[in-house]
Amino acid sequence: MIRAVLAALLVTTACATTPPAGERAIDAVVLHPVFDTWFLVSEHGYGQSGELGDALGTDCFVGKLVEEGGRTWMRTHAGDGRRNEDWFGWNAPVLAPITGEVVRVHVNPTVNEPGIMTPGVASFVVLRGDDGLHVVVAHLGAIAVEPGRRVEAGQPIGTVGNNGYSRNPHIHLGAWRGGEPLQIRFDQRAMARLRATADR
Repeated sequence: MIRAVLAALLVTTACATTPPAGERAIDAVVLHPVFDTWFLVSEHGYGQSGELGDALGTDCFVGKLVEEGGRTWMRTHAGDGRRNEDWFGWNAPVLAPITGEVVRVHVNPTVNEPGIMTPGVASFVVLRGDDGLHVVVAHLGAIAVEPGRRVEAGQPIGTVGNNGYSRNPHIHLGAWRGGEPLQIRFDQRAMARLRATADR
């Protein structure tokens, strides 16, 4: 019985990831987690943005288990979230998603209020791996790296900010190789190691 259920699940999973006729599968990349704690992900849908760093992008929000009224919930902020300081990710360390060279840094000194966006490009870092993979890490607060510097996956490169096209503190990731945007997945082994260390 269990084998039959597992076989049915495998068939369903395979069908769910097979692209419609005439379309090719979207290439994906596995990145090191950008936080050493729980985080939630919101993904940009295919075709939602044509900009290379935004296409197939992923927004990452630090989460925390909060007990309220005898129930436990995953939350991204305390209270009504109207202050940046209410957000659990605000000023949290951001880890490099790949090993590679810092090829570009942009700083936007304007800090948004949650719920209000200001014009301008977000603060960001672009990393280039040895295999030609590029990853942009955007909406950073403080930035701890500069162009030309080499970083290792998992190394702190800055903190969570709230600037540019952002409604609240979070980190945006975009990945591409040779001008083709890539769907983002996270290394779950690294995620487990980071959480185990953080829980000690």
